[in-house]
Amino acid sequence: MKQTDTAAPRRRLIPPGAVPAVKVLAALLSLAFASCAALAPAVPESAPPETAPGKPDAPAAGQIPETAPGGAAPERPTPPEYIMGTGQTPADALMRFLGANNPGAGRDFIRSLADCYVEEAAAEGVNHDVAFAQMCLETGFLHYGGLVTPDMNNFCGLGSIGPGQPGLAFPDIRTGVRAHIQHLKAYASKESLNGELVDPRFRFVRRGAAPAILGLAGTWAADRSYGEKIRIILKRLYVFSFR
Repeated sequence: MKQTDTAAPRRRLIPPGAVPAVKVLAALLSLAFASCAALAPAVPESAPPETAPGKPDAPAAGQIPETAPGGAAPERPTPPEYIMGTGQTPADALMRFLGANNPGAGRDFIRSLADCYVEEAAAEGVNHDVAFAQMCLETGFLHYGGLVTPDMNNFCGLGSIGPGQPGLAFPDIRTGVRAHIQHLKAYASKESLNGELVDPRFRFVRRGAAPAILGLAGTWAADRSYGEKIRIILKRLYVFSFR
């Protein structure tokens, strides 16, 4: 009888067709991961920075966001000293500022008014923020109440001297705004007008007599605090428009 070698390792026999438990477990895990991946939302391979998750959408053209991307507030301009220059406030912000100070003003009217101030001032190199602030002062934010009435489209008191001389009247908003811009440029600069003259009182101004806003006191108006009043409205405009 042959003696069995007890030191040799024993081989575990696997029946034909049987799958090892390790392979079964691996297959189950693979199915589980595949199911989770199918339920996850699709993410594009790349997205523009403006629309990438976690970043705010860019504001539409002409709009001022309450806070700039990243949480920082938009930089607030310093009120300018001079009349000539470039305005900082977009038309929609001018419109909202005027509407906030006169809720009864027609939305379409103040939209047209704001657009005209931005466009007409740019055509003559006048700072539209300054011109708009002066309009707010002269008309009491379109409340009027003096000699000039809303139907005159006279936004700066042109020719308004006293009883019997209520001021000039213009056929539409744009002509009235253009006359204001031209008259303001007459005080602020000796440069020629770029557009057709519509201000009948342009020729009466000593050209370049008041390049600074504060210089309008005693020239445009007898009120010695006239220029400072315009600057106060400018500060209010910037606080309102630039958070």
